[in-house]
Amino acid sequence: MKTKKIARFILALIFGLVLTTGCTATKPAKIAETDTQDMSWMYHDIVDAEFVAEHLSIPMPENVMLIDARPYKGKYVKGHIPGAVNIPFSEFDKKIALLPADKNTLLIYYCEGLKCKLSHKSAKKAEKMGYTNVKVYAKGYPEWVSQKGHYAAVSAEQVARQIDENTAMIIDSRPQKTKFNKGHIPTAVNIPFSQFETLKGKLPRDLDTPIVFYCGGLKCRLSHKSAAKALEMGYTRVTVFAKGYPEWKKIYGAATETLQVKAGEVEGSIDLGLFKSIIANRPESILLIDVRDADEFAKGSFKTAVNIPVEILEPKIKTFADDKPIIFVCSTGARSGEAFYMTQDVRESLKDVFYVEAEIDFKKDGNIEIKAPK
Repeated sequence: MKTKKIARFILALIFGLVLTTGCTATKPAKIAETDTQDMSWMYHDIVDAEFVAEHLSIPMPENVMLIDARPYKGKYVKGHIPGAVNIPFSEFDKKIALLPADKNTLLIYYCEGLKCKLSHKSAKKAEKMGYTNVKVYAKGYPEWVSQKGHYAAVSAEQVARQIDENTAMIIDSRPQKTKFNKGHIPTAVNIPFSQFETLKGKLPRDLDTPIVFYCGGLKCRLSHKSAAKALEMGYTRVTVFAKGYPEWKKIYGAATETLQVKAGEVEGSIDLGLFKSIIANRPESILLIDVRDADEFAKGSFKTAVNIPVEILEPKIKTFADDKPIIFVCSTGARSGEAFYMTQDVRESLKDVFYVEAEIDFKKDGNIEIKAPK
């Protein structure tokens, strides 16, 4: 009996030593050492995906810059967070000019996840330059695209590759008559956002088919809204070519252009010189309708403009008085052109209806810059 008791005591002692030395002493010391090592290169101000989402908009706010610190060709081209500017850490000094002049601008850096140091190194350099509001989205691009409702943006080179390899469906979210028919990316299918519900049958049956939406550039929301709708439908590989058709034309030319667009020469568009004169001298002589989204309108518009987003315009057209010419405006001519044709369809009797075919930049200081389409 004594021998058995001694044996049990020895086993218990050995088991206790394993618990105290193997589990509580050695392993935590290893973890603590790793944590200390990791923290040495991490930037001090880390944010999450929710913070990033709160500060994104289309177009991006002037006081916010989202920066992808990954290499351009290997990573950024294939996919990045919408609105992000590419400043690879390896080219930081060469691309300093891309950083904003205002040192109080919110800079949000990201790269390839928790093990990636590029965003942290970039943030530290920016802080040394005097930027006062610098953050790092440490979980970066991998987490962003893994979250429900999020999608990636791609570059023109990636779209061209997908067209060559026939690996994706390219969708033009712009209106057909005013934009798509005048020029579009090769192989693109036209599903205007305002007709998404009607034309969504054009989308592929296989929900895993890669889909790329595009519209009229960084100020255009139509492709982003379409992407959100596709995600709601269950499509799993949705991306947006955010720089859109203007960028495609710049890089690859307008091979599918069927009409040279000039202000005042396209059906329904008003001569830009005349429009500017009306706004400057007799703005009360017209009914000026800004068909952008309410949050865009709130950031700035023409003083006499009323806001009716194009998505809710149709039922209101019958209420328009016919005592003044009606002119629709947006930021690229896409939504305003759509409003023009919508008005023609609903009230053909309204004769003096026009839209502004131009790029309009509503600046935060109240100034408005109007550029003829390229």
